[in-house]
Amino acid sequence: MARFVLFVLLLALSTGHSSKRLSANYCLSKDGVDDDELQKALDYACGFGADCGPIQPNGPCFEPNTVKDHCNYAFNSYYLNMQSVGGTCDFAGAAAPSLTLPPNIPSGCVYPTSSSDSRVGTTPPSFDIPTPPDTNPGPIFGTSPPKVRNGSSNIKGTNATLLMFLVLAISWLTLRA
Repeated sequence: MARFVLFVLLLALSTGHSSKRLSANYCLSKDGVDDDELQKALDYACGFGADCGPIQPNGPCFEPNTVKDHCNYAFNSYYLNMQSVGGTCDFAGAAAPSLTLPPNIPSGCVYPTSSSDSRVGTTPPSFDIPTPPDTNPGPIFGTSPPKVRNGSSNIKGTNATLLMFLVLAISWLTLRA
């Protein structure tokens, strides 16, 4: 019985690690989103954290010159640069995480897969500028409410310590039986 419990525990540990390999690597625009909505989201991404230099004319990612393709690059750049400070891959429903790149990327265009691959820092945008009373800025694309952490930054370490203790206790019980 103790060997079975140990086997199940080890199986659970190995399954937990494999889910990390399946996490999304890119943030891309969704199919079917109106070009006007994509343009608004693109303007936001380029203004608040994305490195949009490569999608400018003569840039390595400018072609194909479509709003959707430019959004793919900008959304991915924004998400990588801003996720550590609360940025999300949503852009008011215009984007979603993806495991694969879009199919029509030019040969010289490189999509970064981490914020360290990008040239933009991770300073969050400031929204302290007052909005004139007669305009409505609409939703703030790509952001989410701040996450309350309550000391959760060390939960993984604590869980790993507890799990290791549990494995040792079960092993000790197995050896005694």
